Amino acid sequence: MRLRALTVFRGLLSEPVVESLCTYLDCMENDWSQGIISAYAELVSRLYRTEDGDLGKHILRVTAESKNVYIRAIGRGETPPEYMARSVEAELETLQEAASLTPDRLRAGLEGVDYLPDFGTTAVDLAEEYRRRAAEIGRCGYGIYAGHHMFCLDGAGDITPVRHPDTVSLEDLVGYERERGLVLDNLRALLAGRSAANMLLTGDAGTGKSSTVKAACSALKEEGLRIVEVRRDQLRHIPALLDRLSENPLKFILFIDDLSFQKDDDNYSALKAVLEGSVSARGGNVILCATSNRRHIVKEKFSDREGDDVHRNDTMQETVSLSDRFGLHITYQKPGKDDYLAIVRALAQRQGVDCPELDALAERFALGRGGRSPRAARQFVDSLAAKET
Repeated sequence: MRLRALTVFRGLLSEPVVESLCTYLDCMENDWSQGIISAYAELVSRLYRTEDGDLGKHILRVTAESKNVYIRAIGRGETPPEYMARSVEAELETLQEAASLTPDRLRAGLEGVDYLPDFGTTAVDLAEEYRRRAAEIGRCGYGIYAGHHMFCLDGAGDITPVRHPDTVSLEDLVGYERERGLVLDNLRALLAGRSAANMLLTGDAGTGKSSTVKAACSALKEEGLRIVEVRRDQLRHIPALLDRLSENPLKFILFIDDLSFQKDDDNYSALKAVLEGSVSARGGNVILCATSNRRHIVKEKFSDREGDDVHRNDTMQETVSLSDRFGLHITYQKPGKDDYLAIVRALAQRQGVDCPELDALAERFALGRGGRSPRAARQFVDSLAAKET
């Protein structure tokens, strides 16, 4: 009855495990002997499909991720009414009791069944953890942002978690320390509430532009940074995203990877308008970050420079105007021979690869890949490591 009376956390009643738990407890309460075994099996089956198969951990996680009216008010910097705070405390006690249920307690009175499955029952302090998250809302977040740090947009433009994000870390990256430092300094300014610039990372393919952004976000996720990847054909959703994220206590990167435009692309004007608007406003919680293999993003042809436009200089200025709207423009150039080999040696040392002809083979590998790059260096070292194993 107490679970059915949840109000602030009412959304949890439609969560699969909690819903099954309520159904099973209804069976116990009303002595529905015909369906009680099936209800127990359904509960455990749904619990097994979660990440841990542990009731205590699961209820802790779904409670933390609850996007309820109380936590949203705190996220906006407001103080919820006292009556709502009392409801939260009472409901956390109810959820704590549910999280403490053990297989033996739930199976009490189920005689005549040879086997019923167990599940995990880690002890958790639900109220203390929820209070901590509320106090540190700017780092922990709520809703889907409490349990994930990388997101993308679905076909309708809604934000959805990336369940298996790229695991690259800053420690995995070799070289380009200056470029990474600029990215990190800008993101730390964003997290500190200072003015942060929209970022454009351009340069040769395989130099680690995208990896830098993703690794930086992973490194700063505990400080409240989240990343939302937006495809080029989804740029029209950015204004709505800004409105949706503006009241969120976390900080966000809207990330556009491998950005480029053809001439007269409608998305070009849409992005330019966004960059001219409020996305980089001082004190905001969202910045835009794009990577591109083209310095000015827009594909150029020699005929564009030699065309019959009356005001040709204006046309050229229009071409470069989008890249100029990014406050921070960082260029990643292909490494020279010495830098390339230094990256190869560092990666080989990390992976325990011992090869007497490392430099010569690395140069030959890069030649076959069309040039030197950190990506080629990693592929080469990975190929050597695979042979050794």
